[in-house]
Amino acid sequence: MKMNKPNFDDYLNESLNTLDKEITPQKDLWAGIERAMVSNKQDLKGTVIWPKLTAIAACTLATLIAINTFIITLEPQPAVAISDYFSAQKNSLLVEYKNEEALTTNWQTQLQELEEAEQAIKQVLEKEPQNQALLTMLAQIYQQQLDLINKVHAPRWQHI
Repeated sequence: MKMNKPNFDDYLNESLNTLDKEITPQKDLWAGIERAMVSNKQDLKGTVIWPKLTAIAACTLATLIAINTFIITLEPQPAVAISDYFSAQKNSLLVEYKNEEALTTNWQTQLQELEEAEQAIKQVLEKEPQNQALLTMLAQIYQQQLDLINKVHAPRWQHI
């Protein structure tokens, strides 16, 4: 059967008009559709909370980093810098001289006394971190420790 364009259009219109407008499903699907809609609503409630919690956690973390970066580092701790510098030097000297014999036997007692003085000054510096007199005293104590280690292990009269 050969159809030309007007006949085909007429045939299509007639077929659409004679179709049954309501198609009934083979099963009762409404119960399944209702269950799917209810479970989707419950799933959405849980997923809405996580982005909010994530945003709150991110903001809290950013705040803590900002506080740590800007507030804590605004006040430099000179005592910490001095302590780190002299501790590194003292440890270096002790390692350098560990196999050499010391000229006196009580040098470690003297070093311990200087370390106790260092700790006492550090305790006061915790309350007054910018006290210049205490910082100077701390630097002098450290220098005395270094001098003691050097003099006990490498006295000047041995070097010509």
